[in-house]
Amino acid sequence: MPDAPASAAADAPAAAPKQVIRRPPSDIDRAIADYLQHMGVERGLALNTLSAYRRDLARYSGYLAAAGVQRPEDITRHHVTGFVQALSDGSDGGTALGVRSAARTVVAVRGLHRFWALEGLTTADPASDVHPPMPGKRLPKAISVDEVTRILEAAGTDTPTGLRDRALLEFLYSTGARISEAVGLDVDDLSLQRDVAGPAIVRLFGKGSKERLVPLGSYGARALDAYLVRGRPLLAAKGKGTPALFLNARGGRISRQSAWTILKAAAEKANITKDVSPHTLRHSFATHLLQGGADVRVVQELLGHASVTTTQVYTLVTADTLREIYAAAHPRALG
Repeated sequence: MPDAPASAAADAPAAAPKQVIRRPPSDIDRAIADYLQHMGVERGLALNTLSAYRRDLARYSGYLAAAGVQRPEDITRHHVTGFVQALSDGSDGGTALGVRSAARTVVAVRGLHRFWALEGLTTADPASDVHPPMPGKRLPKAISVDEVTRILEAAGTDTPTGLRDRALLEFLYSTGARISEAVGLDVDDLSLQRDVAGPAIVRLFGKGSKERLVPLGSYGARALDAYLVRGRPLLAAKGKGTPALFLNARGGRISRQSAWTILKAAAEKANITKDVSPHTLRHSFATHLLQGGADVRVVQELLGHASVTTTQVYTLVTADTLREIYAAAHPRALG
């Protein structure tokens, strides 16, 4: 029998498209729609935010449907916490979310249940004490004292810009200043002591223009003195008389990006392969003070932290160091 024409296959009826089976709207779906309408019309939620809420709550509704829950009043705290867990591990068949995305979804669920309770749709709020997942504390990235020393010694040359580079990096590590505070300094904010009366004092302006006085160590003071005497006057002559302490090659105030480039170049010259930034010196300043026995509240004041809780993150770094030393040195630490 002769073969069928090739066109016969093309003439065959096309396979029916696969149908997506959608479940009929439940009481929960309708109650969610009421909440979204309230948020969009009466609360004026932005369209993008409203779309995100709609996606998040659709996933919540699907989770509840899979658990056999059809009415808002049947939802318990166990269902809410189970959904929070599903957001993290994808056990509901959805994508496992990161901490921030999961937290946004939980906020939407909490708002939904609060609305239902206030409107009298439910008699209780099962999500009232269910909190969004919190991101773990990121430990500051500090480098060792030896690494800091190598960077500082690699910075600068006996030129106006070289003297500035060394002074800038010595200043950052000596005071723990934010880079924005350092580049924003004027010459009048600095009080260098050239005798044994005491350390130099720097006036820094932190977040919210909050002023604080910070001592400057002898290494930093000497580097700044050399820059002010032999470097800055030559750089200032190229500019328009700015009062800025740290000047660029054109005599203007140095930028934050330029300060980052200066540190990067010094780290490369010192063969430091770690990723360092001006904030690395601030982290190292705090960590090394605490390792040396400084009180955490003193470090808080030096850093300009509004809360000691922020500063206490650095104590976790020193605690890790203590554990490592203990594990390596104590004869019965490991067995």
